[in-house]
Amino acid sequence: MKNVTDSFVSLGHWPSAGSFGFNTDILATNPINLSVVLGVLIFFGKGNLLSLNDLLDNRKNRILTTIRNSEELREGAIEQLEKARDRLRKMEIEADQFRVNGYSEIEQEKLNLINSTYKILEQLENYKNETIYFEQQKALNQVRLRVFQQALQGALGALNSCLTNELHLRTISANIGMFEAMKEITD
Repeated sequence: MKNVTDSFVSLGHWPSAGSFGFNTDILATNPINLSVVLGVLIFFGKGNLLSLNDLLDNRKNRILTTIRNSEELREGAIEQLEKARDRLRKMEIEADQFRVNGYSEIEQEKLNLINSTYKILEQLENYKNETIYFEQQKALNQVRLRVFQQALQGALGALNSCLTNELHLRTISANIGMFEAMKEITD
């Protein structure tokens, strides 16, 4: 206490003690200010000290609860993030499989399309060859028919010029005889 009173007494011994002014010596004024503030707090805060303790304890508990809740939420968020990452990895693997399967299916379909196109082209080539062969046979038959008709006309012309009525009657009689003989055989 003597130090505190000495500091008050020493205030009067300063060179500017006769006039009012600010003390800029921090080392000398801080202990005085602190002692005044502590004295006021102790004098007026004796009854409020318990309620202040309760308020601080409540605040501390709320802060701790908030920190615990935050930690739980953080752990839950980390867990959800890991699950989401796992699902993402699985989806990427599935997407790669779909992509690979899709490419192989596309290649397979492409090969199938090429093969079916070759088969269709072969069938068309066969149809074309068959049509050409049919048309050739048709043309050959028409030529044969025409040759046969011309040969018949020539033969008829030769027969008509060589046959007389008597020869013509004998030929008819011979043919009738042959038909009658055939009739008797079949009966």
